[in-house]
Amino acid sequence: MRRSTRDLEDLRARLRTWLAGRLPEGSDPEISVSGPASQTGMSSETLLLDASWREGSRRRTASLVVRLAPDVCDVPVFPNYDLGKQFEALRLVRELTSVPVPKTWWLERDPAPVGSPFFVMSRVEGVVPPDVMPYTFGENWLYDAPDVLRRRLQQESISVLVRLHAVERPSQVFGFLSFDEPGSTDLERHFAHTRSWYAYAAADVGRSRLLERCFDWLEGHWPSTETETVLSWGDARIGNILYDGYRPTAVLDWEMAGLGPRELDVAWMIFSHRVFQEIANAVGFDGMPDFMRPEDVIDTYERESGRQLRDIAFYGTYAALQWGIVFMRTGKRQAYFGEITLPEDPDDLMHHRAALEKMADGRYWD
Repeated sequence: MRRSTRDLEDLRARLRTWLAGRLPEGSDPEISVSGPASQTGMSSETLLLDASWREGSRRRTASLVVRLAPDVCDVPVFPNYDLGKQFEALRLVRELTSVPVPKTWWLERDPAPVGSPFFVMSRVEGVVPPDVMPYTFGENWLYDAPDVLRRRLQQESISVLVRLHAVERPSQVFGFLSFDEPGSTDLERHFAHTRSWYAYAAADVGRSRLLERCFDWLEGHWPSTETETVLSWGDARIGNILYDGYRPTAVLDWEMAGLGPRELDVAWMIFSHRVFQEIANAVGFDGMPDFMRPEDVIDTYERESGRQLRDIAFYGTYAALQWGIVFMRTGKRQAYFGEITLPEDPDDLMHHRAALEKMADGRYWD
C-alpha cells in the first residue's frame, strides 16, 4: 500500500540541511537514505537513514530512523499526530522500564524544514512480522517457524505488555498521554476519543452502520468495574515489534499511546492477530489459528502480571471497532492513490466485516 507522495531525494537534502543546523558548526553532515520501511505500519511515515558527521578529528556514523507526521494530502489515519508525545513516551519507557525501545535523538516540532514535524531515533536491528502481505498468508519467517519458536515469540510479546503495565504512577508520569475528550474515567475519555476519530473517518467516506452498531453494543455492555489505569501502548501488536531470535529488540509505533485499563492492550494484541487471521481465511488460507489464542494470551498475562483480566469481550469488540476505523482511513487512502475504487457502503472497507457483524450481535466471543 502506498503511503506518501514525498520525494525521497528532496527529503534527504532537506534533512541534511536541518542536521547541519542542529550540529556544531563544521560538522559537515552527510546523509544517505536507505528507503522507507515498507513491510509494516499504516500510519506515520518511517524513513531509514545512514548519517555521518565530524566530531573533532573523527567522523561519527549512526544508523537512524526518522518518523514523520504524514502529509494531510496523503490521507493520514489519525486527525492529529503529536510527535512530541511519542518522542517523550519513548524516552520515558526507555528510562523507566526494561522494555526495549530505540534511543531518541532529536525532535523537530516545526514543519518548515521538511514539510512536517518529525523525530529521529536510533535504528535497531531485527525483523518484524509483515503486514503486507499479512504474515498469516505464509511464506515469511514467522509463519514458517516451528511451534516452539512461535510460542516463544508469543510469550515474549505478552511480557512486553506486562512490563509496560508495571510502570508506577502512570497517571502522573505519563499524564501528557491522557485524552482531552470528556469523561469521568480514563476508559470513558478513551472511548470518547475513539468516537471523535470515527467522526473524522466518516466525514470522508460516509457513516458505517456496522461500526455504529458496535458503538451501541459497547455502550450497552460497559464494564461494571474498570480495572486500574496503566500506561497503554495503544497499538500493541507484533507487527510493531522488531525481533531477533524471536525475542523483542524494539517496541515501535506509539501514535495510539494513552492511559486506560490494561485490557485495552491485551485485547488489542489478541484481535490484531485475529484480524489478519480473518483476512487469511477470507481468501482461502489456513492462517495461524493456534497463535495468539485468547485463552493462551490471557493465561500468560495473568500468570506473569499477577492481575486478573476482565470483560475481554468488551475490550476485544472495542479493538475490532478501532480496526474498522483504521480500514476506513486506509481504504480512503488507497482510493486516493488509485489502488481501489471507494465502495458506496463504507462497511465494505472492513476486512473483518463478518467478525464485526457477530460482535454487533454479541455472538463473536462466545
